[in-house]
Amino acid sequence: MSEVDFELMRNMPVFGGLSNGTLKMLLDQSDIASVAAGEFFFREGDRAQSLFVLQQGVALVERVWKDASVVLGRLRKGDCVGEMSLIDMMPRSASVRAEEDCQAIEITLRCLHQLYKQALDQYAMIMMNMGREISRRLRISDDRLFVLEQKTTAVNS
Repeated sequence: MSEVDFELMRNMPVFGGLSNGTLKMLLDQSDIASVAAGEFFFREGDRAQSLFVLQQGVALVERVWKDASVVLGRLRKGDCVGEMSLIDMMPRSASVRAEEDCQAIEITLRCLHQLYKQALDQYAMIMMNMGREISRRLRISDDRLFVLEQKTTAVNS
């Protein structure tokens, strides 16, 4: 565990309110994923195994539509991805591909289960934080859909 990784996670909303001991445990039990430019962290439809905290590089969130890849967003240092499938236990809803060489902290389901067994209150906190992050993203998507609907309505009027 490096001090840089500790501070990176300490300042992320997903890990807000967690004790130093919990952050240390998460980092000690996590691996570092190195993903080369053009390679995938995971693909749409994959089973969820972990979430990723980007340490360096840029990654693209993509979905496939009509055999073409559509970029939904870009992830940078300090962004977290993959938590939605850990909560709803559904397949990945999008792919995440490295746009440039990336390095990320990989926090596995096994690690989160260990936290559940050791410190239920800390586990509840991280799950609540992930729910808040997903809710924040849903609000952004709702706003985008609303604007798109208004534009569509104006064109068709």
